[in-house]
Amino acid sequence: MPAPAPISAAPKGRPRLPSLTGLRFLAALMVFFFHTGLSNSPIPPNRPINPFADEGVAHAYEWLFVKAGYLGVSFFFVLSGFVLAWAAKPGERTTAFLRRRLMKIFPNHLVVWVLAMLLFAGAMAPTAGWLSNLFLLHTFFPQPEINLSVNPPTWSLGSELLFYLAFPLIIGPVRRIAERRLWFWSALMVAGTIAVQLVSTYLVPATPKSAITPVSDTQFWFGYLFPPGRLFEFVLGMLLARIVLAGRWPRALGVLPSLALTAAGYAAAWYVPFQYSFVAATIVPIGALISAVAVTDVEGRGGWLRSRVMVFLGEISFGFYLCQGIAIFWLRSLFEDTRFSTPTGFLVILGFLAVTLLGGWLLHTFVEQPAMRRWSRSRRRVTLPVPRPAAEDAPGAGREPVHAPPAAR
Repeated sequence: MPAPAPISAAPKGRPRLPSLTGLRFLAALMVFFFHTGLSNSPIPPNRPINPFADEGVAHAYEWLFVKAGYLGVSFFFVLSGFVLAWAAKPGERTTAFLRRRLMKIFPNHLVVWVLAMLLFAGAMAPTAGWLSNLFLLHTFFPQPEINLSVNPPTWSLGSELLFYLAFPLIIGPVRRIAERRLWFWSALMVAGTIAVQLVSTYLVPATPKSAITPVSDTQFWFGYLFPPGRLFEFVLGMLLARIVLAGRWPRALGVLPSLALTAAGYAAAWYVPFQYSFVAATIVPIGALISAVAVTDVEGRGGWLRSRVMVFLGEISFGFYLCQGIAIFWLRSLFEDTRFSTPTGFLVILGFLAVTLLGGWLLHTFVEQPAMRRWSRSRRRVTLPVPRPAAEDAPGAGREPVHAPPAAR
């Protein structure tokens, strides 16, 4: 999951988008339900995560959420492009942008990386796995023991890191696209997500089959984990931000129609070939939902998504996502193959949720926020010149330079 961009810190004149912050938590929750329903853990020896002893309940729970993780991650990639384009400040230095974004993801990542290495990954991750994971380069490797090493949820941060590095290069061309052609370029990005899966299906080796998916490890890597293939979602988000800012989002496609479209896309994900359920089946509904919710904030319409509780949950959603590798995968491994009665199974899932929420809050409060306050901006003092008085002997002549106040830095 991408680290949340500062939605509340939009440039002057652009409305804040608190509803998207609240919606972000619901997407993270979809990933949580996906993870708790897995019949094969991404951590060797790949024991089931699903806690239910009743096979019917276990199958129903897994079936209901088996596509939810793909939906949630794709949502975050589109949202990342949307919010970064929305909050982009003309003339901002690339170094300032990158410093702020890297400080948003790396402190949380490093803390969870150390915990994962101490608890389980240190005994099983190859050197190439833990080292590349440390620098978020692991998803450029096709081997599953590398690209899903240490803390498996961090695979998405490899894509997010690429997005941040590419954003300063992409934002200029995106800004120069004529408003009348924004929809055309958005359609090209949607087509790009389909093209990635066509390449994966017909040009990437289909054998040997993966131990945990219906396709080969190489196909799963190229179609889902490989960062360049996820750029289409990110750029689509940037284009949609421009469409909303230009007032070109169709009023008929509001929140309720977008929710219905999302439900239809989610249902379609069960019927399309496996690789096309990653992104292609849901990319249009995701883009519609993000844009429609943003429009409600632009127009100042209230809603429960922008409530204090939902905004708080959205703010801790990055830590909530990162903790799932430990709070779900590792904790579940302590029970080995134990399955539980249906009521107890749901209590186990609630326990996972409580631990994950606590971990997300701790990361946000004691790691992410302090790191952002301390290191996200340069602390160099900016010296502003003092205008010379009209006369050399005027009052104030010869004073020391005035330093910019903190708010101006």
